[in-house]
Amino acid sequence: MEPKQIREGYLVKKGSVFNTWKPLWVVLLEDGIEFYKGKSEAVPNGMIPLKGSTVISPCNEFSKRMFVFKIVTAKQPIYFQAAFLEERDTWVRDIKKAIRCIEGGQKFSRKSTRRSIRLPETIDLGALYLSMKDAEKGVKELNLEKDKKIFNHCFTGSCVIDWLVSNQSVRNRQEGLMVASSLLSEGYLQPAGDLSKAAADGTAENPFLDNPDAFYYFPDSGFFCEENSSDDDAILKEEFRGVIIKQGCLLKQGHRRKNWKVRKFVLRENPAYLHYYDPAGGEDPLGAVRLRGCVVTSVESSPDAKKNDKENLFEIITADEVHYFLQAASPKERIEWIKAIQVASRTGK
Repeated sequence: MEPKQIREGYLVKKGSVFNTWKPLWVVLLEDGIEFYKGKSEAVPNGMIPLKGSTVISPCNEFSKRMFVFKIVTAKQPIYFQAAFLEERDTWVRDIKKAIRCIEGGQKFSRKSTRRSIRLPETIDLGALYLSMKDAEKGVKELNLEKDKKIFNHCFTGSCVIDWLVSNQSVRNRQEGLMVASSLLSEGYLQPAGDLSKAAADGTAENPFLDNPDAFYYFPDSGFFCEENSSDDDAILKEEFRGVIIKQGCLLKQGHRRKNWKVRKFVLRENPAYLHYYDPAGGEDPLGAVRLRGCVVTSVESSPDAKKNDKENLFEIITADEVHYFLQAASPKERIEWIKAIQVASRTGK
């Protein structure tokens, strides 16, 4: 019997010989991880056995790369980078569970047959992070000013501890400091500004600061820092003020060469923009699609695609009549992207 497929999608993988990062189609099976050059490829480029392997997350060995996790095998460590935090945590959770099933001689099942027992003091950092990001009841994102710089979509260390205490997630500020330090270490919070960055990079027991001058932000929240700038710079920064409502990897057709490449897409609303990035590196977007007044719809093929060459295609036509052809990994994912873009284009300024 062939091993069951658990999860699949695009991840960026570090080369084992050369220090290069490339997006690959990754498939998690019950007993191993296969990776392909593209989703349509029939033969994998390689396979990672899970038996005897361990997973380390977060992996902070690469200072300029976020959302990396490491799989330590008997031969060598393997590094993967996800597009965003929740995606990384989902992959790590399923890989760890698959390894536990192999070690225990069990079949992988998404529903546990036994009730997990937790100590009352145990805190689920992932669930806590989602509560903190809640638009109504979570930590409020603000625009804070310090040293003639404006930190957008940001909050202070004191605000985080205040929220943890008032939300009864911790018993006191000292316990809140320990929890916030864990959130920071796990990548659920990021430091912004010299003060918080120095503490995070230091050797103190608690790298998080309960301080009104220490700034932090949620990863992928739309955070950016700006100094006193020209009107043109302000207009450019306006694209990134919108709240992120969806993100992930899609295939995009080039406008000139008409070739298809994996791109990381970040969808923001109010103002509504779809930015796309090289998933293998680079903080600056390769391009932006202004969604106000756009039309988005499913298509069977792009004008330059061969028959039956691509599935799950959709097209964005901007108000300036620029056409973008994108490919999702599944029919469900295509519907989700189309709906999210339609919502953003209606609510965006």
